[in-house]
Amino acid sequence: MPLNLPFDPIERAAETWRERFGPSSAMAAVTSIMRAHQILIAQLDALLKPYDLTFARYEALVLLTFSRTGALPLSKIGERLMVHPTSVTNTVDRLEKAGLVRRMRNPNDGRGVLAEITDAGREAVRGATADLMGADFGLGMYDHTALKDMFDSLRTLRVAAGDFTDGEGPAPR
Repeated sequence: MPLNLPFDPIERAAETWRERFGPSSAMAAVTSIMRAHQILIAQLDALLKPYDLTFARYEALVLLTFSRTGALPLSKIGERLMVHPTSVTNTVDRLEKAGLVRRMRNPNDGRGVLAEITDAGREAVRGATADLMGADFGLGMYDHTALKDMFDSLRTLRVAAGDFTDGEGPAPR
């Protein structure tokens, strides 16, 4: 929901911050990122609502479509999506209830559980992906160069946080 304020509240907060505490660049950047996150999640979830998906559930389905067999251990899903095991369980529970994935015993392990995407899940991914791409994932106001610069800037933060070692892999196209 647009705020339609006659001023930038983050910029105003940064000015006040500077007066009271000192440099405000980091605070303003973090606050902007957090607000951007809120905006994007709201936009993406609205686009995914017709598929009864949230962005988190969509990501899990896409990950399963990327896997060679359409199935992955729950632990691998959590690792790849960088979320807590409880979140993976909740996500898979909801996807299973919607008929988009099914749980099965891991044939290689016997104890472990796999989540496997269903035909309905693949169909949901196809439709949702078309809608998200049609909306440029909510970032249509940026050109290719700006998006690459944004990715590169945020990649630095992710490397510093230890998400992965920086082997300087290829940037997304």
